[in-house]
Amino acid sequence: MTSTEAALNGAPDAPAPTDATAEALATADHDRGPHGYSHQKDQHRKRLRRIEGQIRGLQRMIDEDVYCIDILTQVSASTKGLQSFALQLLEEHLRHCVADAATRGGEEIDAKVAEATAAIARLLRT
Repeated sequence: MTSTEAALNGAPDAPAPTDATAEALATADHDRGPHGYSHQKDQHRKRLRRIEGQIRGLQRMIDEDVYCIDILTQVSASTKGLQSFALQLLEEHLRHCVADAATRGGEEIDAKVAEATAAIARLLRT
């Protein structure tokens, strides 16, 4: 993994990528064609708006001096909502992007698997 990829993947001691380097890396493969989530954009937007509402509810609870445990319950619900969204997006990535790379073979599949593995690792750290 290059230092730029390490930084983009959240490696703690990796140097921060420059905007130009990060953009070049992202443009290299990520901007091609429709993404795995494209066919469910409306569902994803709806889900994210629901999570956004939960976060706003947390802010309101703080403003209204709601009991700590009740706020923590809402934090848990919001966190689970984001985790569920992330897993759905990951599944779509595997079904679309990784599967597409597998049909092409070569180094591309290795790169996609490494990318998905890094994303999973980031999800597990949260």
